[in-house]
Amino acid sequence: MAYRVDQEYDYLFKIVLIGDSGVGKSNILSRFTRNEFYLESKSTIGVEFATRTLQIEGKTVKAQIWDTAGQERYRAITSAYYRGAVGALLLFDITKRQTFDNIQRWLRELRDHADSNIVIMLAGNKSDLNHLRAISGESAQVLSEKEGLSFLETSALDAFNVEKAFQTILVDIYHITSKKVLAAEDETSRLGVPQGTAINVRNFSGNLGERACCSN
Repeated sequence: MAYRVDQEYDYLFKIVLIGDSGVGKSNILSRFTRNEFYLESKSTIGVEFATRTLQIEGKTVKAQIWDTAGQERYRAITSAYYRGAVGALLLFDITKRQTFDNIQRWLRELRDHADSNIVIMLAGNKSDLNHLRAISGESAQVLSEKEGLSFLETSALDAFNVEKAFQTILVDIYHITSKKVLAAEDETSRLGVPQGTAINVRNFSGNLGERACCSN
C-alpha cells in the first residue's frame, strides 16, 4: 500500500510487524504510534493497527502499522494482511532462542505473501534485558547480512531504537516510491498526457497499490 494523495498526507505506507508471540510487537507498535508501553500487555488476537504521521524529506507520510498475531492458529487469518504491505519489521526476543530460530519461517511466509520489493528490517527486541541475552548481536547481524536485511536491536520498554527502526524503513520505502512517482510523471510528460490525468504507479506493490498517482 503506497498511496500518493493531495490532502492531509502525501503518502500512505502499510507496514506489518511479524514475529513469534511474545516478542513485543504490540508494545513496539504502541511505543511508536502513542509513545506508550504496557507491562501487562496481552497477546494480539487476529490483527490490530495504528497510524502515525511524520515528515520525510519535506513530505507528509502516514505510516499504517499492522500488528499481526504471532500464534500459529492465527496464521491463516493474518496472511491476508500482508497484501499491500510495503515494509515489514521482523522481531525476535533476544532472550528467547526459539524466536530467533523461527526467523527463517517468518521470512518464508513474508516472501510467499508479500510483494518482492517489500522493505524488511530485522529487530532484536528487549535489549533492556541484556543480562538474560540468549542471542548475540553478532549472530543476528550475520543472519541479517545473509538474508539481505537491515538489523538493529530495540527496546519498547526503554524506547531504544524504536523510532530509528521505523524511520529507517519509512525512508527506504519513500525513496523507492518517490522514484516510481517521478518515473511516472516523466512518462506523462514524454507522452504529452494532460495535467491532472491519473497515472498508475502500482507496480511498486505489484497489484496492491490501490490508488493512482496524479501529476500536479
